[in-house]
Amino acid sequence: MLAIYGPLQLILGIVYFVMIAHIIMSWLINFQVLNLHQPLVMQIWQGLNRLLEPMYGPIRRILPDTRPMDLAPLVALIIVISLRTYILPVIFGFA
Repeated sequence: MLAIYGPLQLILGIVYFVMIAHIIMSWLINFQVLNLHQPLVMQIWQGLNRLLEPMYGPIRRILPDTRPMDLAPLVALIIVISLRTYILPVIFGFA
């Protein structure tokens, strides 16, 4: 069981940190600390969006439209945290 639990925890940990980087970067872009006209910033932003859009897309379809504020990253972050902290340890008997 540990052979499955360890990689799942690792994947969820990586997803968690990528989501945190995406959320912080979106704040910095919205507060105009980062400029999307800089090529490096734009490449990082597009890369993070391409990585996370498969997770955010289905959540956006379920949630109501709150146009100025996107709640999909918050919901996805809560799902990842709950999977990582509460659900996986119970499933694999580590809790």
